[in-house]
Amino acid sequence: MVDTIPLFSRYPRLADRLPYMSLCELPTAIEPLTGLGQLLQIGGLYAKRDDRSAAGYGGNKVRKLEFLLADAVQKNRREVLTFGFAGSNFAAATALYGRRQGLDCLSMLLPQSPSDYVRSNLLVGRAAGATLMQSPSVPRLAVRALWQMAQRPFSGRPLPYWIPAGGSSPLGVCAYVNAALELAGQIEAGEVPVPDRIYVAMGSMGTVAGLAVGLHLAGLDSRVVAVRVVEKRFASARGLSDLIGRVIDLLGSDVVSRGAKPQIIGNIEVREEYFGGEYGHVPAETAIVMEQFATETTLRLDGTYSGKAATALVADAKKGALGDQQVILWHTFNCHPLQPLIGSITVRDLPAEFRDYFQTQVTDPSI
Repeated sequence: MVDTIPLFSRYPRLADRLPYMSLCELPTAIEPLTGLGQLLQIGGLYAKRDDRSAAGYGGNKVRKLEFLLADAVQKNRREVLTFGFAGSNFAAATALYGRRQGLDCLSMLLPQSPSDYVRSNLLVGRAAGATLMQSPSVPRLAVRALWQMAQRPFSGRPLPYWIPAGGSSPLGVCAYVNAALELAGQIEAGEVPVPDRIYVAMGSMGTVAGLAVGLHLAGLDSRVVAVRVVEKRFASARGLSDLIGRVIDLLGSDVVSRGAKPQIIGNIEVREEYFGGEYGHVPAETAIVMEQFATETTLRLDGTYSGKAATALVADAKKGALGDQQVILWHTFNCHPLQPLIGSITVRDLPAEFRDYFQTQVTDPSI
C-alpha cells in the first residue's frame, strides 16, 4: 500500500502530491557487523542492506525508480531517457524496471574503464530492451540526446520522460528522504542505535541529499559521510546545496522550512580522497578493504561505490576517529547475480560501440 511508506505516513498530504509505485522490498535490513566492528575497534558497526532493496536487481537506484517511473506512467509516457556511464547501475535498473511497466528505455552513456560489472550491466540493459548509445564526452552526449529529441516530431514518436543521471531529480531524491525515515523507524524499534556517522558513496548526489533531508525530518543529528566517487563536475558542494534546496521546495514548507537548509548541509561531510582519479577505477586501498569485508562479513562490495565508502570508514577507524561511535555503512550496490537477467543476450547483441568493453583486459577488481 502506498500509504504505508514512512514519508507518506508522516506527511499524508505528500501521498496526494508525489507519484509512487512499489518496486522494492522495504524496509531493507540493518545487519550488525560485529566481528569487523570489534576488529576495527568501533563501538558499533552496521550495514544498511540496500543491496537487497528488491528481488532480482537491488541497490539504491530502485528506490528512486519507485517515484520516477510512477511519474512517467502517471504522465502517460511510453519511453524513458536517462544518462550515465557505460556500466551505470541506474541505466540498467531503469531499463529493467521500466520494461516491467511497459516503458521503453533509451540509455545515453559515457565511456568508462572496462570491468565485469560494466559488461554485465550493458547486457542487462540490452536484455531489458534498452536502446544503448555512447558518446565520448558530456557535450557530445548532450548534442546526441538533443538530436534524438529533434527527430521525434518527424518520426511520429512522442518525447520520452527524461531522468537525470542516477535518478537524482528532486522527485527521485524523495526516495532517500523516505529511506532516512525508514531508518528512524528501525532505530525506534530498537534494531540499531542512533548512528553517529553514516558512510555512503556520493555519485549523482541524490542518495546523500535525501538522507540528509530525511535525517533532519526525523530529528536525528547523525553525520552523513559522503564519499565522492565521481569527478567534481558531477558532484560538488554547490551542486549538493542546490539539489537539497530543490528537494525542500518540492516537499513544501509544511514539511520542511527553507531555513533548515544550512543545518541539513552542516550534517554532511564530503570526503574527496578515495575517488581514485577516474570513475570506476579501484585503488589498491579499496581492493584491500573489499577483500576484508568479503572475509569478515556477508557484504559484497563494489569498487566504484560502496567499496570506496567502506574505505573511508576503515581509514577513519584506523586513525582512531571512530572510537566508541555507532556507525552505519549504507550499502548501495546490487548484491544479486545478473546472469538470470541477461539470459541468452551476448556481446553480439550490443551496438558495435560497446564491444570494446568485452575485448579489453580487465585490470581492476570485477566488483
